[in-house]
Amino acid sequence: MIRGREQLLTKLYIITDVFVIQCTFILAWILRFYFLDGILTTEISFADYYIWNLVFTVAYVLIGFLVSLYTPKRRKSFISEVTKIIQVNLLSMFIMLSMLFLFKTVDVSRLFLSFYFALNTVFIVFYRFIVKNGLWKLRAHGYNKQFILILGAGAVGKNFYRTVDKHPEYGFEVLGYLDDNKKEFKDKDLLRKPILGKVNDLDRILAEKIVDEVVIALPLAAYEKYGGIINICEKTGIRVSIIPDFYDILPANPNFERFGEFPVINARDIPLDDYVNRFLKRLFDIIFSLVAIILTSPLLIFIAITVKLTSPGPIFFKQERVGLNRRTFYMYKFRSMKTMSTTISDTKWTTEDDSRKTKFGAFLRKTSLDELPQFFNVLKGDMSVVGPRPERPYFVDKFKEDIPKYMVKHQIRPGITGWAQVCGLRGDTSISDRIQHDIYYIENWKLSFDIMIILKTIINGFINKNAY
Repeated sequence: MIRGREQLLTKLYIITDVFVIQCTFILAWILRFYFLDGILTTEISFADYYIWNLVFTVAYVLIGFLVSLYTPKRRKSFISEVTKIIQVNLLSMFIMLSMLFLFKTVDVSRLFLSFYFALNTVFIVFYRFIVKNGLWKLRAHGYNKQFILILGAGAVGKNFYRTVDKHPEYGFEVLGYLDDNKKEFKDKDLLRKPILGKVNDLDRILAEKIVDEVVIALPLAAYEKYGGIINICEKTGIRVSIIPDFYDILPANPNFERFGEFPVINARDIPLDDYVNRFLKRLFDIIFSLVAIILTSPLLIFIAITVKLTSPGPIFFKQERVGLNRRTFYMYKFRSMKTMSTTISDTKWTTEDDSRKTKFGAFLRKTSLDELPQFFNVLKGDMSVVGPRPERPYFVDKFKEDIPKYMVKHQIRPGITGWAQVCGLRGDTSISDRIQHDIYYIENWKLSFDIMIILKTIINGFINKNAY
């Protein structure tokens, strides 16, 4: 019955999404060709525009399935849903633009496309928020409940119940526990939920009570019981979830994937392991870098000439850094120091009164303008616009022994700017604090997070007192 309701909600979401897209198409058309131009002035007919709208619509629904936009979201935050809506809109628009290019349809109004994309995103987010908020309120008042039976009244089971109790808007109600050590627990330990029997009583309890989901929170020592529990639940058509009792020793929120017939637990859930997220980030990096290079080209030329005129040596400085998957690459900068051997530059920190800096180089480093050539590293694929800052191999070898989890940062591409940097952790600051910020970024990546970091970088300015 629960799955039937979920399937019905999925169908309603698809139908409503399609309806909203058609409405935003008409609204974007009216805004562009009536309100802004007075009289309709377009060489492409309404019917032709509508065909491309259908291409977008089909792409939206198909991509929505691919990125799990239409899967049940009872346990997920609305922010994660907003992120998926933006992803689906971006990818659908990219597909439609690619098709327009392929069919050489060049007369489509760019302003119309901008209205179309913006209105689609805003309206779909808005109506889904209303639906989500309505469902939260209904569930918090006892409607559309799902009843859970917890197997295991130990620390894992009780912690799971605490989480359920904190979120009434999710609409879960714990009926109680099944545990073989009933005498060991007092009522206060069980947080007002009774032990209904032993694990072997599961068949009887499921027959007596309405249960939508059984959560196995037993210790691994009871592993031999798992198979029987799952068989009983599936025989009665009840969903089963397993919480491993070692979850608290994992370094981050784990996630499952399949390797052939084997389920594999990933100890750290990294959003950029998902190919859709990687594609979106890479597409954003390429577009942003190209725009940045074009806009700053006069400044790039000026700096290059000034570097050459103010000190002998090459204009650019390249240095080996450790990047994605611990692979090394050469990172580019405008040269800000006197020419020296790589042994010195690769193993020595820059200090505030470093005699190696040129006068113009000191200005470049203080304003971070020496970093501008790294946009070419982004285009090459060595770096990203946003990510953990890359370090020299010499210091990586030192830090990986002294700083816990230091090497985790190499699971994604390094960046020109990052979460640690916009939080003030640049130059002579704590490496441990930087790594904590880098790991937070890695585990919580969203395209909107990247945009926020870029905006904070611009707003905070490029001058930093710790940048030497």
